[in-house]
Amino acid sequence: MATGLSPDLQEATQSLIENLLASEAFIRYRKAETRLNTDREARSLLERLSQAQARLRQNQTRGAVSQAEIDELRDLQAQVQRNRVIMEYAQAQQEAVYFLREINNEISALLGVNFATFANHATC
Repeated sequence: MATGLSPDLQEATQSLIENLLASEAFIRYRKAETRLNTDREARSLLERLSQAQARLRQNQTRGAVSQAEIDELRDLQAQVQRNRVIMEYAQAQQEAVYFLREINNEISALLGVNFATFANHATC
């Protein structure tokens, strides 16, 4: 696949990707993601929460939401917030996003343009 980038720019881009993936924030994120994906209880809890949210949205459109459905959703949300694996994943994800925003800001400052906006338009 031809990228249209000079070899130097391709090399710099690959180096940036490798450094991002080797960063502490991404290493923590990948570890947390692996723990989440291998924890049956956490995955089941997230699936049950997703299903309860979908049911509630469907019933809201019909104007037929029961107190029991609301209570079930609140209970599942509380269980999610008490689940260490899920919360560690959410925290690691937030840290990775924050790290990427910092990198974007640094690149943008160097370029004098919003790098993320520029990059999004370049991929269309």
